Amino acid sequence: MFEGVFVFQPSPWDDRNWASLSGLPLEEVWLPVDESVTIFGWFVNAGPTKPVLLWCHGNAGNISHRLDNIRELYRWGLSVFIFDYRGYGRSTGTPSESGLYQDALAGYDYLLNRRGIDSNRIVLFGRSLGACVAGDVAIRRASAGIILEGAFPSIQAMSDHHYLGLPARWLLNVDFNLAEKVAKLRRPLLVIHGEKDSIVPVSLGRQVYDAAHEPKQWSVVVGAEHNDVPFVGGTAYFQKIMGFVQTVVSKGHGGSQ
Repeated sequence: MFEGVFVFQPSPWDDRNWASLSGLPLEEVWLPVDESVTIFGWFVNAGPTKPVLLWCHGNAGNISHRLDNIRELYRWGLSVFIFDYRGYGRSTGTPSESGLYQDALAGYDYLLNRRGIDSNRIVLFGRSLGACVAGDVAIRRASAGIILEGAFPSIQAMSDHHYLGLPARWLLNVDFNLAEKVAKLRRPLLVIHGEKDSIVPVSLGRQVYDAAHEPKQWSVVVGAEHNDVPFVGGTAYFQKIMGFVQTVVSKGHGGSQ
């Protein structure tokens, strides 16, 4: 019950012509994860040699709410595979921490095995809660690099900030310990955070960055809150992402953990 209130907040699917509305070449993808769960996503193909972002979204809404952001990334020359976790959008099942990790791994394996995309072209992208999901993929699969936006070190760290240290384990069967995951990485990392983020304060994003090994970059978007980082950041934000992606893809880090 508490996880449904505080952690997982999916929105019902609105059945519209999203490809026409967004102007994007949205390729529908259905992926069976296990006997009871099938996840739904969109692959947006910018070209056969372009870098690909495996996008792990945050705790609320569904993939249709990220189309404005994806449109800009596509315009800058990036392919994107975005998927809904179990229980979100058109995906079946019920969300859980371990389930979200399984769903993201299924998304990664789809890119590698079914689309034949080399790991050197795959960059993991995680926003908010999805940052920990992307971090979990990063310690289990090869990739060129990882971008984390609006990230927090753990659910307990969020509880410490918002609820005066109430032990999260008393109410929630989730941990989402991103700090522990990034400490295991030896992969190029970019951590982006909104300066005025009131949901995940910039100090928590900095803790994620501090827990990671080099090579790493820290970028604060001045004036941005939690959900408007790309739009407040504008051209400079997308230039930062493109610079990072082009650098790590050209160096071919996909074979290393």
